[in-house]
Amino acid sequence: MAGGVVASPSPIGRNYPGNMTVYVAMAAFVAAWGGLIFGYDVGISGGVTSMSSFLQKFFPSVYKKEALDNSTDQYCKFDSMILTLFTSSLYLAALVASFFASSVTRRFGRKRSMTIGGLVFLAGAILNASAVNISMLIIGRILLGIGVGFANQSVPLYLSEMAPYKYRGGLSVCFQLMITIGVFFANLLNYFTSSIKGGWGWRVSLGGAAIPAAIIAIGSYFLPDTPNSLIERNMKEEALVKLRKIRGTDNVELEFQDIIAASDESKKVNNPWKTIMERKYRPQLVMAIAIPLFQQFTGINVVMFYAPVLFRTLGFGDNASLMSSLITGVVAFFSTLMSVFTTDRFGRRPLFILGGTQMVVFQVIVGVLIKETFGSKGVAHHMSSATSFGVVACICLFVMAFGYSWGPFAWLVPSEIYSLEIRSAGQSITVSVNMLFTFFIGQFFLKMLCGMEYGLFFFFAAWEFMMTVFIYFFLPETKGIPIEEMYRVWKRHWFWAKFVTEESKVADEDSKEIQL
Repeated sequence: MAGGVVASPSPIGRNYPGNMTVYVAMAAFVAAWGGLIFGYDVGISGGVTSMSSFLQKFFPSVYKKEALDNSTDQYCKFDSMILTLFTSSLYLAALVASFFASSVTRRFGRKRSMTIGGLVFLAGAILNASAVNISMLIIGRILLGIGVGFANQSVPLYLSEMAPYKYRGGLSVCFQLMITIGVFFANLLNYFTSSIKGGWGWRVSLGGAAIPAAIIAIGSYFLPDTPNSLIERNMKEEALVKLRKIRGTDNVELEFQDIIAASDESKKVNNPWKTIMERKYRPQLVMAIAIPLFQQFTGINVVMFYAPVLFRTLGFGDNASLMSSLITGVVAFFSTLMSVFTTDRFGRRPLFILGGTQMVVFQVIVGVLIKETFGSKGVAHHMSSATSFGVVACICLFVMAFGYSWGPFAWLVPSEIYSLEIRSAGQSITVSVNMLFTFFIGQFFLKMLCGMEYGLFFFFAAWEFMMTVFIYFFLPETKGIPIEEMYRVWKRHWFWAKFVTEESKVADEDSKEIQL
């Protein structure tokens, strides 16, 4: 039957002993700061590029255009390709860096990639804060992008490998949780620095990125490397000691042997990039591309961008941007926090599907209300208080759905489905696709908004519908399955089973005999 359509299949992997330990929790907390540097930059760049002192210094022509633009067209009012290129250039740098990070992660370990990412991001933050010309600013953005590329490539893998399989979902979601915290505090800082006299507040905002960068750079140096990575680098004795400490028990032989077996298979692979293209890895390759692509086409950027304009109709006036950032930021944080406690209980697929459905509904409603408010010419009309509060509620419900589903799971699911031999390459593909389409949306969605007007909201709603259908039919449940046993979910899936090789089937039967 159309399978894989069962909400939560029974566990099909092995049961490894071990619980959540303080050691694992602290390691995961430090590693998750790699998500905070990404979130901080996402939140800080938009506020900085709206500061008059920043525009006057680096983009005087844009400042004059904005200052003299008396257009009432709300759809095109903020369209500026130069500024969006400055912001989105980071994502191109992150895209390229993720491919180099793949080799570093595999040869030298996950923690080494995190350290490199933190140090390079720190250098970029310092350069941007002290910038005196556009060249320093752009070089700083490139360094920030390299840091993000390394962190986003290594942190999700680190969290997935460190966590006991029963708690892998909750721990891995901490990466997205830290992204939301980074965005929230960046927006809050922008509000206060924009009012600093003398016009140097943007330096404080850009330089503030040095704090989370230093934490991840210094903290990751003291982190333990994952047993998977140690075994991959022929450090088996150290890996066994670390595994016992991480799991809080000496009874780790079964998990240890499975990791060794996976590592032995991995070492037979000379070129992971070529290997991941093989037919038997087709499910993982498709998910590595489709999930991050779909995440960027949820329309979250459009809703977050337009929130200040909509909130201003409620009478917040000059505080509209702050209020929208605070409200949506708080909603995003608590909804992501909710997924920490629900993903390992209810599974990935049900929350993916529920979140996608909820986003479709409220994206359409917001689009209808935008049409009624701004029409086809972008001229604002009077909006009643009831309608205004309805818009705010719809935006919050949309952000909530993203926060407990596509926000965290677009990082979690890809990080847990790759076998060891393709893990670093697969994660690099996930990061590069995410960065490529983040760049695309960041660079062109204002142009699309100007051209498509309120129809852009319906455009993204259609994408949300497609990605929800995709998850329903093609993503099997991965809850409660050890990473090294993950290939079995594809064998049991109604569609992906045809891609499973005979060797995998034999290995699966052998493992069943061992368990019996």
